[in-house]
Amino acid sequence: MPPKRALPPGNAGRQNKRLKIARSIFVQETSASSRPSNSDGLPDSIDVEKFVESRSFELRAMQQAMKNAKAGSTHRAWQELPRHLRRRAASHNVRRVPHRLRQKSRAEMGHLRRKILGRSLPKRGKDRRELRTDAFARRQKDKKWLETHVWHAKRMHMANMWGYRLAIKPTEKSFRPSHRASVHGSILHDASYYGLIELRGAQLILSRTLEICCDPSGAGPASKRFLSGIRGWETAIYEAGSYPFGCIGPIFIIWKATATGSHTPQPTDASPTASKPRRNQKREREKKGNMSEPQLELPDEAARTIWIRCHPAIFSLVFSALKEAVSLTLDNMKKSPLYTQNSYSVEVVDLRDSINVFEITGPKSSQVIHGALTPTIANQKDEFRKYWSSLSDLQNTGSIPSNMVIGFTVLDPRLNFPPKNARVRIEKEELPTIRKPWECFPTASLAQSDIWDQSVRDTLKVPRFKKKEIDARKAQNPVPGTHLKPTPPDNRIPVLLVQRSVKSISSAMSSSSLPAQSFSQRATNSDPNLHGWTLIVPKGWGMPFLTNLIYTGTRVGGQRERAHQAFEAGAAYFPRDFPTCKAYEEFAVARAADDKERWMKKPPAKRVSWEKLSTLNPWKSAWRVALGLDPASRTDTGTDYGSDADMVPTQREEETQPEPESSSVVRPWLLHGPGTRAIVENIARLLGPASGLLSEINALRRKRELPPLDATTDANALLQGALVHVRVTPCGRGVADDMAFIYALEDQEARAWANAHAQQGLGGYEVGEEPPDATELSKVVPSENAVIGFVTSGNYSLSRGKGYAIGAISLVRFLEIREQAHRLRQGNDWLVKVRNRDGTVCRAAHVDFLE
Repeated sequence: MPPKRALPPGNAGRQNKRLKIARSIFVQETSASSRPSNSDGLPDSIDVEKFVESRSFELRAMQQAMKNAKAGSTHRAWQELPRHLRRRAASHNVRRVPHRLRQKSRAEMGHLRRKILGRSLPKRGKDRRELRTDAFARRQKDKKWLETHVWHAKRMHMANMWGYRLAIKPTEKSFRPSHRASVHGSILHDASYYGLIELRGAQLILSRTLEICCDPSGAGPASKRFLSGIRGWETAIYEAGSYPFGCIGPIFIIWKATATGSHTPQPTDASPTASKPRRNQKREREKKGNMSEPQLELPDEAARTIWIRCHPAIFSLVFSALKEAVSLTLDNMKKSPLYTQNSYSVEVVDLRDSINVFEITGPKSSQVIHGALTPTIANQKDEFRKYWSSLSDLQNTGSIPSNMVIGFTVLDPRLNFPPKNARVRIEKEELPTIRKPWECFPTASLAQSDIWDQSVRDTLKVPRFKKKEIDARKAQNPVPGTHLKPTPPDNRIPVLLVQRSVKSISSAMSSSSLPAQSFSQRATNSDPNLHGWTLIVPKGWGMPFLTNLIYTGTRVGGQRERAHQAFEAGAAYFPRDFPTCKAYEEFAVARAADDKERWMKKPPAKRVSWEKLSTLNPWKSAWRVALGLDPASRTDTGTDYGSDADMVPTQREEETQPEPESSSVVRPWLLHGPGTRAIVENIARLLGPASGLLSEINALRRKRELPPLDATTDANALLQGALVHVRVTPCGRGVADDMAFIYALEDQEARAWANAHAQQGLGGYEVGEEPPDATELSKVVPSENAVIGFVTSGNYSLSRGKGYAIGAISLVRFLEIREQAHRLRQGNDWLVKVRNRDGTVCRAAHVDFLE
């Protein structure tokens, strides 16, 4: 056997030598005078202090040897970091490693970098090297970056969406932790990509403009709660004067608060008026409000400003709809004899990329805001001081008025970095009692902020001091880590804080409002609402505020986490839950392309066979089939077994029957809003629901001074094209996925499902088991003509511990389901059957309104 070849004196030899030196302990040589005097070699007595002092060299040598052995181990510098701080780029870039490990990392990467690159110097010289700013600008030619893009790109999966480069989800496993943070802690989302439109003009013109193009159900734009600017308004926008058709999407509207508007504070239960009748209480509140702050209503000719926030997918449509509504309003004013003497004008301004918006959700969001922001002395009014002191003790923002607006000015957040996380103060003496309710009511003076001023925002676009200048000032502090004291040159940043709630309107309704409500419906109505704050800051201050907010311990989420919050709260999420909208069509087309590409990459044996499942359309939901406007016929399923398009037919083709004229004039539309339940309840009692629906729609249009629908509008066509939002809760097992089919049940099958689940409720079955009758019923696949709707968002609900879905079904079929439940004496247990597009098992489920 030949002898082993000796290893060359290369890297391996140097590494072994380095490890041997690192693991050695230096020893101090002993002198003759330090030897023991007795014959046994042991001292007669020992002094601990002197002994430790004499062995200080050995102790230090042992500590240094342990440190060197750890540093000289087989781990590289970037591997010594915690897992949540490790970056893949850190193994190739010294600047990606913290400062304390850069020297070791530089020693490790020197020869490796030269070996990989084959050179020691970069290809470009310093004079020809591209600047970092120019490189970033070049990469934003076809998309826009948020101010926090670099921070998100290091920690999240990014994708191009709606003209922006947005964060989809964190790179770490954080689906369940993000849900727990939204329910028990706090989670932050950068929503600066939302569009912002500003309207400036007379108050009367702005109110009439919004009435023309906004949802007429619910409160109007001229309501006192919104007009004074103390609360925001969530509504849906339509094409000008086209309600209920032409739905564009949801928007959020804020009126600029003025010094003359106010809100009458309501007394608490401990006030003397609590024992008086309701009429007297109202009079007392009005007197008290007039005494504390005079209510001066603004004239209709007063100049006002409105901010409208909308989804980036519908920004151009919203902008066009507002301009059209303004034109119609001005034309109507010119024709009116009451306003011919006055001349009005309205400015519609695009304010995209002029502000930064952070959405903080969770019960600890108030503590995050209180710990990360520091108000200036100019905000030290009695009203604001009362609000700010009670903010840290607020355990849930759902206890304050919805969409409450607070405006104030804060110091540069970099001066107070790192922030101190605020905590809720709970006195031990008050533990058995209930905490006092929120006593800070919305007022116009509390809602005022300088962020509405364009000149102020332009001044603050670029911070006056760079971060390195702030750090240099901190280095001069006598005590390291202390906060800097603000100086007159430091920036003061105006911000706007808006209460935010993620909830469905029907979840807020009490169970007493629904007659004979079943247990299943009471369970679906108790959706877990999520509350938090929306922080609006000027452009140029995204990263300073983000750093302070994150340092308080809040998590950061992307598009997946934001959509999941709406799903858990039982609220419709735009655009995936808004069929018949243009943005939904674009979303459906993009999702279909991704799903089909993913399906085609799999081999035929490892992917779903749509041919065998007889799936109606595996890539898009056929809403016209659910409405009964088109026949149920399978479209392109993407099979690769060959296509018959190029084949010559051997049989004579049957003549296609022309579609009925009624289907060509039927226009699909979505019935949603705060008054959906009342409308359906009203028309369900009538013998002719079509005429009842038409009268309800015309009543809403007259409420906003819009003319009724055209005389040519067919009531039956209006009813046939209506879709309604529903929540789908399985009766037992099963989880509905996106684009799952919703089927109607025959009377016999509905009775059999009800008996099967009643048998399951009697007991004797473990978790996950179901009676044999339910198992047999789940194998029955209905015909394609029985489709009445589709699931738009379906998944396993973490808060409910079972499957849950949000979808839309035909209003005609929904009325039939209600009539069937009444006929079978099932109360309000409205049963349907749900089947996933990639399966054959059908599960019974309850449906209810989702408003």
